[in-house]
Amino acid sequence: MLNVRRLAAADMWGAKGSLRRRRIIRIEFWCGAIGCVVLGSVTFATTSGWGLVLGVWLIGVGIKYAPLVVSAESLAKHNGLERELEGTDVARELRRAGAQQLWIAVPFAVAVAALADRRARIRPP
Repeated sequence: MLNVRRLAAADMWGAKGSLRRRRIIRIEFWCGAIGCVVLGSVTFATTSGWGLVLGVWLIGVGIKYAPLVVSAESLAKHNGLERELEGTDVARELRRAGAQQLWIAVPFAVAVAALADRRARIRPP
């Protein structure tokens, strides 16, 4: 299953864990969330036919970024990123994150995975 928090952590860390990269990735997530939802809404409201499909797809991609934004913001506080990746093979996480990034193209996929993960954490075993 897709672990949204770990995906965001690997993306924010990159090869070196630079502060600059962390900021850039957070900006990317925010722009993706806001930009795709706004552009998708405008497209949906002003077109017909395939434009409606494109509008829904863009809104779905924007919604997908919301859990990434939440994860990135929580990882940015109080050494959260370091704690999340502590004791892990970062190179392996980056390879796995690269493969999981394909889910970004699937509207709502990351949001659904984040909800399922949250529900699994809340529900007692």
